This record gives sequence, C-alpha cells and structure tokens, in this order.
Amino acid sequence: MDKYTQIMTQEATFGAGCFWCVEHCFKLLKGVIDVKPGYAGGHSENPTYEEVCTGTTGHVEVVRITFDPAQISYTELLEVFWFVHNPTHLNRQGNDIGTQYRSVVFYHNEEQRAIAEAYLEKLKASKIWDDPIVTAIEPLTTYYEAENYHHDYVIHHPENQYCQMIVKPKIEKFKTVFQNQLK
Repeated sequence: MDKYTQIMTQEATFGAGCFWCVEHCFKLLKGVIDVKPGYAGGHSENPTYEEVCTGTTGHVEVVRITFDPAQISYTELLEVFWFVHNPTHLNRQGNDIGTQYRSVVFYHNEEQRAIAEAYLEKLKASKIWDDPIVTAIEPLTTYYEAENYHHDYVIHHPENQYCQMIVKPKIEKFKTVFQNQLK
C-alpha cells in the first residue's frame, strides 16, 4: 500500500464481561486496527471505572473496535464476540456480577443492527447453548473511553491473579480456535 492509499475503517462496540480479556482477544485478529476499552449504554456522563462497578450508572464495560472491513467482516467480529463470553448469563460473566457485565451488541448503524439480529436468530435456532441467549442489541448512544490504566491491561499486568486465573486460559482457548485469523 502506498502513502496515498487510505483504509476505509468501521467501528464495532461490544459488551461481553470484563473488558480486559475481550480487548486482548480482538487485538490479536487480522484486520483489527485498534481496540479501546470503555463504557457505553448508561445515563451518567464521563463515568469512572469505580462508578461503573457500582452498577448504578447503567453503563457496560465494552470494547470499541476499529477494523478494516476488507480484512475482517462485522459478521466475523460477531462470531468472536459470541465466542469470548457466555451470552446466556444475565448480568454476569463468571465471577463478575452486575449489569456492567451484561452481554450486549451496540450497533453503530442500521446495517450492523440487521446483521447482529440475523446472527442472533441463527444462534438461537442452532441451540448451541442449553439456556436462552440474553444478549441485547442496542444502538450506541453513549461511549466513554476507559481510563488509561485499563488499556492493554493484560499485557501490562500479566502477574495479576485475575489475569492468571481467568483471562489467560480464555485467551489461550481463543488463540487455538481462531488461529487462522490471528495477526
């Protein structure tokens, strides 16, 4: 690519539990240009991590993904989204409990909404999970980038017990399943 060629990027925003693991998984994919942890869907302005953790802001821990649709499709991102968490757990992922950990696709436009709804219907029909899928599909109305110390948390804090016990095994499983799509 020469200096005059521009990549036409798109964005996707997903809530799938703790954003540390989810951010790391998406950053490993070909076609993903950037991933930022943040907060979306709530009613308070400029929330802090501590405020979001109370469950009173209405915000969800999310990742905002900038991607090149010529290399990875929105549908492929949805496939990863539904793989990296359990979409049948209402307001929780593992030991992380609260509305801030709910499963949600925040769509950026009507095309994303339609694709996400069709994918969700396909998953429900496949009956992959024994329990009903509780993933919400909502328009992205608010987004606030998380504090800097959350960015690349897994890389900067590999000794953290949560990263060792919860995040690392999920990432290893992800890397095995999606090995052909990794950078």
